[in-house]
Order: sequence, then C-alpha cells, then structure tokens
Amino acid sequence: MAVGTHGGEAFMETGPVASAGLDGLTEVAGRIRGAIESVVEGKGAAVRLALTVLLAEGHLLIEDVPGVGKTMLAKALARSVDCSVRRVQFTPDLLPSDITGVSAYNQELREFEFKPGPVFANIVVGDEINRASPKTQSALLECMEEHQVTVDGVTYALESPFMVIATQNPVEMEGTYPLPEAQRDRFTARVSMGYPDPAAELEMLDVHGQRSPLDKLAPVATAADVRRLVEVVRMQHVAPAVRQYAIDLVTATREHPDLRLGASPRATLHLVRAARAYAALDGRDYVLPDDLQDLAVPVLAHRLLPTAEAQVERRRPEQVVADLVARLSVPAPRK
Repeated sequence: MAVGTHGGEAFMETGPVASAGLDGLTEVAGRIRGAIESVVEGKGAAVRLALTVLLAEGHLLIEDVPGVGKTMLAKALARSVDCSVRRVQFTPDLLPSDITGVSAYNQELREFEFKPGPVFANIVVGDEINRASPKTQSALLECMEEHQVTVDGVTYALESPFMVIATQNPVEMEGTYPLPEAQRDRFTARVSMGYPDPAAELEMLDVHGQRSPLDKLAPVATAADVRRLVEVVRMQHVAPAVRQYAIDLVTATREHPDLRLGASPRATLHLVRAARAYAALDGRDYVLPDDLQDLAVPVLAHRLLPTAEAQVERRRPEQVVADLVARLSVPAPRK
C-alpha cells in the first residue's frame, strides 16, 4: 500500500473501507485503464485523471488543440464500460431541446409525450462543446449538477452512473463560444492531452495506420461495476487535517492578487471527491495531502479567472495554483 511523502500513517485513522473492496476496485479500474491505453498511447496521466473523475461521480473537460486525441480518449472511456453511451456533436445551430429532449404531441393518444434527448445515457460525449451557443451550453447545467432534466415543468431523473465528457478547442480558436463560469464550475477536472512524444506517435502510426483501434475495443466492465466502485470511493477516509488543507487551497485562490474570481465551494467538494478516487486507484483507503496536490491544477485551474494585469503578464491560472501548492504549508502528520 502506497504511503506518500507526508506521513501516510498519520492520515489513516479509522478508514472504513475493507481491503476486498479496494482490491476489486483496483482490479476493475486496471482493466478499464488498460483498455483505454490500448487506444490512446503515451497518455497515462490523462487516462488516470479520466478514471478518477468517473469514480468521483464527476464530469471531465478535455481541452486542447485539434488532432491530439481528445475525442479518442472520450470514446475509449465510453466504450470500455458496457453502459449506455450517446455522442453529441455541438454546432452553432444546435438547440437545447436537441440535448435534453422535447415533449411532442401524440395524435393517437391525444396527449403530449416526452422524447428523451441524448443526455439520457450513462456517459454523454459532447464533442467541441464550445462551438454551440451559450443558450445550448446551458442545457447541461441542471443535468450535470443535479442528475436530472426538467422539461415543460416535469422533472426526469438520469441514470446512474452519469458522466459528461466534453471536448473543446481553446477559446481563441475561430468560431467558438467560451464556456461561462457556471458551466466550467460543473466540470470536476480539466485535462489537456498535449502532443505525443516521438515514440508514442510512431506507435500510433502502426496501430492507427490501417484501422481505428476503437473498432475492436470491447467493454471490460459494466455500469453495475462502476456503481460498486463509486460506493467504495464514497467510503474513503479523509482526515480532518486533509479536509482543512483542501479548504486552505481553495481559500487561497479567492485571495490571490492575480485572480479576479477564485474557486467556489463546489470546487472544494470536487477536489475532495476526486482525491478519494485518486487514493483508491492507488490501493489506499485514506486520502493524503499528496493527492490534493496532484489534483489541484486539473480540478481548480479551469474555474479561475485571472485579472487583466495577470493576463498581460501571461500569468495563467495553472501557474497560480501550482505556486499556491508550493507555498501553502502541508498538514503535519499527527503524532
């Protein structure tokens, strides 16, 4: 069992998760990870973060320039789990009802009946989400936060597990609409794929040269498996000192002079939830400060807005979060 660099034994206390539950989690998660990495070469950190968000009951935003495998990662994760999957290609003419569904009049029954939209699935892949209008983007707000959809005054519950995996190009690219703050805040984490190293790109030419490896990717887990893993993650122990450390990190973003908008209380909740899943993937039933440090940038940075001065000086939110992690004192191990 991994301990970490900050005295892991001090944060164990009364972790309630049975070792059998963790063993099952790491075994199933390992199968899913292996399936994804058979398609996405050389991106182990991005794959692990995607798994972390899935087990934390969150949503993932994949942001990068075109052609680096954003949609491939989203599709590989979706196909690795035997559950309902729907893909939405976001375009400027897409309407909110194209996502949530619509009430249509049935002439035979002489009443309105609800036609569910693609959001009624376990995993929803939203490709190039920032190409849709803000009005359409906002159709995801309720379902991402409350796992439900309200149409014509009637509320419909979504299935469990439920995860939105959205891809987008940087907002400075032509023909895009930047996601509003409320929308970004609902994504648990943001990951950038980056360009592959030469060895991974060479392997990609061999693997993807004739046909897409997605064609032969078979599910290695079920929706019921994911629900069981989520229950294990929920039981992960978070010591009071680690919780306080999470609050200190988030509070520091609200007071930083380079930021005009800091992280929300929802960000604190997402950070702790993600840390539980991150620790479980390491085979631990307790969270370490190291987990929060590893996740601080992907979980917090996309929620922050820099000041005009920081933008001029090219001080990105990722740099601010990294500086805060390096500067804030870590909880001392309890003796």
